[in-house]
Amino acid sequence: MYCRIEDLKNKQVVCVKDGKVLGYVSDVELDTENGSLSAVVIFGRPRVFGVFGKSDDIVIPWRDIEVIGQETVLVSTDPTPYLRNIV
Repeated sequence: MYCRIEDLKNKQVVCVKDGKVLGYVSDVELDTENGSLSAVVIFGRPRVFGVFGKSDDIVIPWRDIEVIGQETVLVSTDPTPYLRNIV
């Protein structure tokens, strides 16, 4: 199956371990040395209308992606270790 990055964006990301919706794919990380996709990024949610910044981004490594469906990406990960605040 082929998928464009544009098609991947805005798909809902669901953890198969607990059924929790983690958010929506906002961006991807590419490994430019190998020419491969290394992770998907879910941008953090704004705090109090963005006045107090936003929560940390969730970065999910490619190895943790189980299935990419029409509208959903299923992952088997604990998102806690992958939180990252990108400034």
